[in-house]
Amino acid sequence: MKYIENIKELTDLYGEPGQASLVKVARKLTPSYRKWIMQSRFCVLSTVGPEGTDGSPRGDTGPVVVELDEHTLLLPDWKGNNRIDTLRNIVNDPRISLMFLVAGSTTVLRVNGEARITVDTQMRHRFEHKGKHPRSVIVVKIGEVYPQCARAVMRAGLWVDGDQSAGLPTIGEMLKEMTSGEFDGETYDREWPDRAKASLW
Repeated sequence: MKYIENIKELTDLYGEPGQASLVKVARKLTPSYRKWIMQSRFCVLSTVGPEGTDGSPRGDTGPVVVELDEHTLLLPDWKGNNRIDTLRNIVNDPRISLMFLVAGSTTVLRVNGEARITVDTQMRHRFEHKGKHPRSVIVVKIGEVYPQCARAVMRAGLWVDGDQSAGLPTIGEMLKEMTSGEFDGETYDREWPDRAKASLW
């Protein structure tokens, strides 16, 4: 199998980017980029650290991030599985990417920048939900923000082909498989809906 070994081979293969892909990059929130991000309730948070890369889904009932100023976004770290892969990476390497999606739109908005983690009480209390607060808040300094090409979402039929989940294995089935049958996947799956509902925040 032949691999691309240098940047020249890569650029020879793909050619030059079009004007739209060059002029779209902003260094701060513009009015249209702000409106788009503030309508997004879901994003994928990507980080890198000495132990490798991490991609973490983040979601909320309203905007998944809050604007502190035109150069800064705040992302609450709500309840999860406590692996803290993303947070560990941020402590070691501040580079971060956020990929925002909005149900029904084929556009994806990207933010690249640097992040830090705060446990500042005032920051945490900005995200109060029924008396609960995130344990920490990720503060994202925007390096660049821009929309991605819509072709990937269009090819996948993400919003137009209906429910595509039929026949997928459950988490319990995956965990049972990973432990050669030792993990009680049936009980996990049966109890998960109530457990999740009680621990979203």
